[in-house]
This record gives sequence, C-alpha cells and structure tokens, in this order.
Amino acid sequence: MEKIKHLKENWINGIFFILIFLILFLFFKYRTDFTPLKINSVKTAVNRAAEYLKKSTKKNGMFRYRVSMNPAVKVKDSYNILRHAGTIFSMVTYYNLKPEVKMREAIDRACRYLNSEAINPIGNTGMLAVWSKPEVNHTESHLQAKLGGTGLGLVALLSFEKINPGFTPLSKLRSLGNFLVYMQKENGGFYSKYIPELGGRSEKWNSLYYPGEAALGLLMLYEKDNSDVWFKSAVKALTCLARNRKSAINIPADHWALLATEKLFSIPVNNKLPVSRQLLMDHAVQICNSILKSQIDNYQYPNYNGGFSDNGKTTPTATRLEGLLAALSFLPANHKIRNKIKKAIYRGIPFLIRAQVKEGDFIGAFPQAISINSHRDQDPRVNEVQIDYVQHALSAMIQYLKHYKLQ
Repeated sequence: MEKIKHLKENWINGIFFILIFLILFLFFKYRTDFTPLKINSVKTAVNRAAEYLKKSTKKNGMFRYRVSMNPAVKVKDSYNILRHAGTIFSMVTYYNLKPEVKMREAIDRACRYLNSEAINPIGNTGMLAVWSKPEVNHTESHLQAKLGGTGLGLVALLSFEKINPGFTPLSKLRSLGNFLVYMQKENGGFYSKYIPELGGRSEKWNSLYYPGEAALGLLMLYEKDNSDVWFKSAVKALTCLARNRKSAINIPADHWALLATEKLFSIPVNNKLPVSRQLLMDHAVQICNSILKSQIDNYQYPNYNGGFSDNGKTTPTATRLEGLLAALSFLPANHKIRNKIKKAIYRGIPFLIRAQVKEGDFIGAFPQAISINSHRDQDPRVNEVQIDYVQHALSAMIQYLKHYKLQ
C-alpha cells in the first residue's frame, strides 16, 4: 500500500510540474508583449524612424510618400498634403529631442514646399488655406481645401516656428487661422471641406479627425499670437465633441482630440476656460476607454499582441498610443484609468518595435502591417510603407520617451 501511495504522489507531482511547465511555456511563447521594455530599444527605434523620414524628404520638399518593400509590386502614384504636414510635426518633435543639422534641413525643405506649393488664398477673402490639388494627390476629383489640411498645416508651421522664428510671417499664420474659424459652425462643429466648384463650404462628407486637428492648430496659434479668437474657437470645437459624445455608446478613437486637449490643459488660461474642465476630462476618459477595449490578445498570432488592430496594422496602434500618452499628461494622478493606460502602453510600444524594419533599404520604416509569423501576408499592400505610418509610430515612441523621463 505504501508503494502504491508513493507512486500516486509521484504521479500527481509529475502532472503538477508538467502543468507548470506548459503554463510557463505558453506564457513566454504567446505573451511576448509582457517582456520588460528596455528604453534603449525605444531610442534605437526612434532614431531609425527619424532617419527614414529624413532620407525620404526630397530636394523639392515633398516626401517619398508611398513605396512597396516588394520590388515586384507597383505602387499607385498619390500624395496627401495632410500627412505631409503631420510628418513635419513629428520631425520637429524629433529635432527638439535630438538636434541634427541634416534633420533641420529636411524640415526646412518640407516647410518651404508646404508654404509655397500648398498654401493659397480663398478667393479675395484674405483667408489662406492648405489646398489638396488633384494634380498632386492623384485621388481628388475637385480642387479643395480640407479643414484638417489647414489645421495640420498650422501645427507643422508653428512647430517649426519654435526652432526657426519668423520662417512663416505671423500675418500668414493668422490668415490660416481665420479660415479655420470661418469653417466653424455655431454649435462648434465644422464644415470638413471647402470646394469652390461646389459653392464653397461643403457638408457632403465629415471627418472624424479634422475637428481635433483644427483645435490643435488653433491652440498652437493662440500660444504664438495670444488672440482670444483662436482660443475660443478651439475650446468651442472640443466642447462640441465632448457634448455630442457624452451619451454615445460607441466612442471613436479620436487621438487628435486627446492631443488637442493635452495642449489646451498645458496653456495657462487662468479663468478663460468657458466650459467645465470636467466635461473635457470626461470626454478624454471616454476616448481612452474605447481605445483600451480594442487592444489585441491573439494567441494564434502572437505578433499581433499589444497592437490595436485585429489584422496587425501598425498605424491604428501608433495613433492610439499617441492618444493614450497624451491623456497621461493631464489625467489626475489618482485617476483609476491611469494604470490601465500604462499597461496598454507598455504592451503597445513593443508591438511597434517588433513591426519596424531593422535592416536593408527600408531600415526604420513601418509597413502597413506586422508579419503574422516569419513571412508576409499575401496581400501586397501589407508590404507598403506610407510616410504617415512612420510619422505616427515616431510620434508615439517619442511621447513614450518623454513619459519615461517623468517616471
């Protein structure tokens, strides 16, 4: 009996150790996103991405907008002036982190292109806008000025103003701001496009991100010009978003609204804020909660873990991380959502680092989607690199470095 009892105990112990081994094996195999993040790996990824953007800036100031890492795939010729402006913003952010002559020269070229080729008048109104031109974009049916284009145009030029004061005359910046105010409705919302051939301001299409981009541009203009017009218009825009979404069930992952809210709360406004701070804070928490729900746990494809796209796309992850990191800067230190946000960020940044190209002709780039295992998907667009894929990933990683310094 003693022998049988002893064998039974050994059998139970054996099963126990096998289970522990399997649990540990599965944990380390499928939860690579829990591996402690080394800050040097983030710095290396940031430098690689910045180098890619710098090398992608042509002599005329345009970017090498879209390429395929597969030489057998022909890429459609296109351009997007909004993403051009957004890329300038991230490059300036990098320059502030690590001043380099070549990077500054690349930013200068890109800003000159924006100023000379994309910014034009709105008739005889005295207003200026960033125009999306059919002959440049190869995708538009009409010449049009998009709200987001002018919003990000201001963001780009005002970012560069901080390192190169006087590059863009204040009168020009004000004229761009006046266009944004002109595009705003009484309730704080906006017309998304101005299309001359269709009579001017158009309501045929609305953008999720344009209001946040416009608000950020206006707040940066307020920092430069200190006119209440810009401040009130930006606050009105964010207030409109907050009120419209207050009782909504599905809240969009509006990272630009979070970036604009971060900027608003960073400005010393004393008693100028004409709306409840709590309303804007609650709106930010709504967006963060929506983002957090979408983070991926996929045991079949572990490379997707930590991202925010069920097909491994990189830019949805980068933009959501930008939003979450912006929110960390202004949410109260004792807010219960902060720990959830931090955990999501600590899982999301490694996803981006895994996705980045680390060798070869496209080193530093971010493809449309991370590979499932060791091979690329059959979809040829998975191998595409677009300038905004790199820009958003760079911005998110730089924000992470700033967050890390504050810990």
